[in-house]
Amino acid sequence: MSTPKLPLSEDERKLLRKAKIKLMDLKKYSAAELSATLQISMDRAEHIRGLAIFQGIPSIGPSLAKNLTELGFSSIEMIKESGESGAQLVDRLERLHGVWMDPCVEDVMRLAVYHASHPESEKQWWDFTAERKAYREQHGYLPDRPRKAWHVETE
Repeated sequence: MSTPKLPLSEDERKLLRKAKIKLMDLKKYSAAELSATLQISMDRAEHIRGLAIFQGIPSIGPSLAKNLTELGFSSIEMIKESGESGAQLVDRLERLHGVWMDPCVEDVMRLAVYHASHPESEKQWWDFTAERKAYREQHGYLPDRPRKAWHVETE
């Protein structure tokens, strides 16, 4: 397992070192513990913890972990409790950003949903590509899906 990449300030990094907390171990601490240790708000602590947790899922990196936190998740349990599918998560993410996402983002969302029920799984995002393609072939996309692609620069 690799060390998560987290948007920590230098002061936050110093406080982690002082508390002898490794970045790889952040997900083991509660948001309340992180809030107290890092002297940050609970919202920031939940965000940081969520980023660390999601980067612990096979093949989820910092950017896609951030997408999950943007959807309001800070734990695997929250994803499971939401009852949303990977397709629903990517639909919400597209509306949030106002652009359609690369198809592999949906594969990652499907992986996150699967991992919520199978935490020991070593499946990777590409294990969900065929499932996504079959689903989209049958159901398509929402009629109000953004028309602009994620990679097109804003004007």
